Amino acid sequence: MTIELNPLTARATWIPGTTGLRYGGDYNPEQWPRETWLEDIALMQSAGVDLVSVGIFSWAVLEPREGEYDFSFLDDIIGLLHEAGISVDLATPTTVPPAWFWKRHPEAHPVTREGLRLGHGSRGIASPSSPAYRRAAAAITEQLAARYASHPAVVLWHVHNEYGAPISEDYSDGSVLAFRAWLQRRYGSIEALNAAWGTRFWGQDYGEWDEIDAPRVSASVVNQTQRLDFAHYTSDTLLECYVAERDIIKRYAPETPVTTNFMATNCRSIDYWAWSREVDIVANDYYLVAEREDNHILLALDSDLTRSLAGGDPWILMEHSTSAVNWQPRNIAKRAGELARNSASHLARGADAILYFQFRASRYGAEKFHSAMLPHAGTESRIWREVTALGHDLGKLDELVGSRVRSEVAILWDVQSFWAQDLEWRPSVELDHRERVEAYYAALWRAGVTVDFVHPHDDLSGYRLVLAPSLYLADRETSENVTAYVEGGGAFVVSYFSGVVDEHDAVWEGGAPGAFRRVLGLSVPEFLPLHEGETVQLDDGRTGSSWSDDIVLEGAEAVSSYVTGPAAGQPAVTRNRFGAGTAWYVSTKLDEAGLSELLSGALEQAGVDAPPVPPLGLEVVTRWGEEASFTIAINHGDADAQLTTTGAVELLTGEPVVSGAVDIPAGAFRVIRTPLGG
Repeated sequence: MTIELNPLTARATWIPGTTGLRYGGDYNPEQWPRETWLEDIALMQSAGVDLVSVGIFSWAVLEPREGEYDFSFLDDIIGLLHEAGISVDLATPTTVPPAWFWKRHPEAHPVTREGLRLGHGSRGIASPSSPAYRRAAAAITEQLAARYASHPAVVLWHVHNEYGAPISEDYSDGSVLAFRAWLQRRYGSIEALNAAWGTRFWGQDYGEWDEIDAPRVSASVVNQTQRLDFAHYTSDTLLECYVAERDIIKRYAPETPVTTNFMATNCRSIDYWAWSREVDIVANDYYLVAEREDNHILLALDSDLTRSLAGGDPWILMEHSTSAVNWQPRNIAKRAGELARNSASHLARGADAILYFQFRASRYGAEKFHSAMLPHAGTESRIWREVTALGHDLGKLDELVGSRVRSEVAILWDVQSFWAQDLEWRPSVELDHRERVEAYYAALWRAGVTVDFVHPHDDLSGYRLVLAPSLYLADRETSENVTAYVEGGGAFVVSYFSGVVDEHDAVWEGGAPGAFRRVLGLSVPEFLPLHEGETVQLDDGRTGSSWSDDIVLEGAEAVSSYVTGPAAGQPAVTRNRFGAGTAWYVSTKLDEAGLSELLSGALEQAGVDAPPVPPLGLEVVTRWGEEASFTIAINHGDADAQLTTTGAVELLTGEPVVSGAVDIPAGAFRVIRTPLGG
C-alpha cells in the first residue's frame, strides 16, 4: 500500500493582514467606562495582543428598542483598537436577544424535552426555529455588516457564540412544525419514515405528518430512531441560523472570512463535520477539565480533532482560560506555567491564533469568578505576568504560521454514531462512547504518536493505521469505505460494540459486528457484558473489564483468548488478513498497559514511523513548513526532561542545539527548528 502523508498545500483562507501568530481574546467593553478602555488597550499592546473579539453580547446596547440602532460605542471602541494596531473579530450578538424581543415574542422561548419553557436572562436560549428570532437576528446582522464591512480594523466576522450551548434541542411548537418539514425532506413519504423508524414495533405507525411530535419524555423509552433524527434536525437547524447570518455578511464583505466558535469535543449536539464545510476558518473553544489529572491529554485530543475539522489548515483557538473556570464543579486554578503549556499544546497541534475568554475579568454576572487575561488582582498578579510572557514568546514563533501537522494514524469520529450509542437501553451502562475514544487516544499520546480524526466516509488511504474505538453506528458507505481501505493494504483496529447498527439505528442483518463482519472475519452471536467491577484474564497476561463477546471466527485468527469470565476459552483479541491489509478486533476493555502494548504492536505491524516513546509527561509534536520543521516539546511533569533531536536552534531561547539534545525544564515548553533538506 502506498501512503502519501498530508502533503503541504497552499494555505486556505486565513485572517487578513497576518504576519505572525495571532494573540488576544474576547473583549466586552460595554461592561466598562471609556477610561477603562484606554487603560485596557494600552495593556493589550504591552502584552502583545493583536486580535480581540468584540460585540458578542451587545445586542441590547446596539438595538435598545426594536428597529432603533445605536452604534456609537462600537464605532468608538473599534476605532480605538484600530489606532492601537489591534485587529477586530467582530461578532453578531445574536446569542443574546434583548428584553424587548422576549416581551414581543414569547413564542420564541425554547422548551425542554420535559416540557419546561425556559425564560430569558441567559444566553444561547432562543428557539432556532422561531421565525421572529430569525428575522430579528437577520436585521441586526445586516445593520452590522453594512456599517463595518469596509472598516480596516475588522479582519474577521464571528457569527453568534457557541451554537448548541447551553441548550441545543428545542421542543416548542414551532420546533415541532420545523421538525415535520425536515422529516418530509429527508424521507419524502410517510411510508418511508415508518420503515426507517421501525414504527411497527410498539404500534407506532403514522398515517399523516401532523401526527408526528418531537420525541418528548414519555412513559417509557421513545422511538430511538426518532431521537436520532431529532438530534440530526437540531444540528441542521442551528446550522441554518449560522448560514443565514454568514450569507448576509458575505453580501457586504465577500472577502473577509466568517466563522463561529465550535466546541469540538464538548458539544455533542453539533455535527461539526457538516459545519466545518460552512466556515471560512475553523475556530474552537476549549476549557480544561480542571479536576482530571489527564486533562492535558484531553486538551490535545480536542486540538487534534479541531485541526482535523479544519482539514489540516490553520485554525483559531477562539477561547480558552488563563486559569480557573467558574462553571466547573470546582474552580481549580492552573498551576504556574500551565497557561503557557495549554496554549503551546494548541499551537503544536495547528492553532495559528491563541485567544482567551476574556481580556478583563467581569466584576458582576454569572462568570465573575472566571479567570481572564487581566484578572481582578490586576497587573501585579501571576496570571498577568504569565499572559505577557506568553505574548512575548509567541512573538518569536512567526515562522510557524501556516506550517502543518502530519499523521500516519487516524481515529474514526462520527457524532451521529455517538448520538445513537448514548441513548437508553444499550447492553451495558458502561458503553459511553467517549470512554473508549479517550482510552485509545491516550495510549497513542503516551507513545508520542500524533493522531488525526476522520469521518468514516472520508478517504482513509493517507493513513497506515485507522482505529474505531467507538463506532456503534456504521452505514453501508462506511462499511464499503473501511473494507476498501483494508483490502488495499490498510491496518484497522476495532473495539467492541462497533458496526452494530445502520444509519437508522437498525441492527445490521446477521448481527454484530455488522458493518465490519466481513473485514474482521468473525461474528458475535451474543454480547457478554460483565458485572460492575468484574475483570477477566486473557491468556497473554492482559486483563479486561466491562465487556466481552461470544466470538465465532470466520477467517480471523485468535491473538489472545479469555481464561476467565463468561467467554472463557473463546477469542478475546483477533486478527484477520484481508486482501493486502489487516484488521484487529478487541472485544474487551483492556487495562491501560494492555491496550498500550496491543496498539504498539499494531503500529509496528502497520509500518507507522513512530518516534521514540517520550519521557513520562513530555508531549512532543512536529509541525512541517516549506523550509523547516518545528518540534514543540511541552513538559507537563515536575522534573526536567531532555529531548533527543536533530534540530539546529531552539526558538524561544535562541540557543543552538548542542550534542543533539534539548533540555525541557519542568513545566515549560520549547520549540526546536530543523531546516529541511539541509
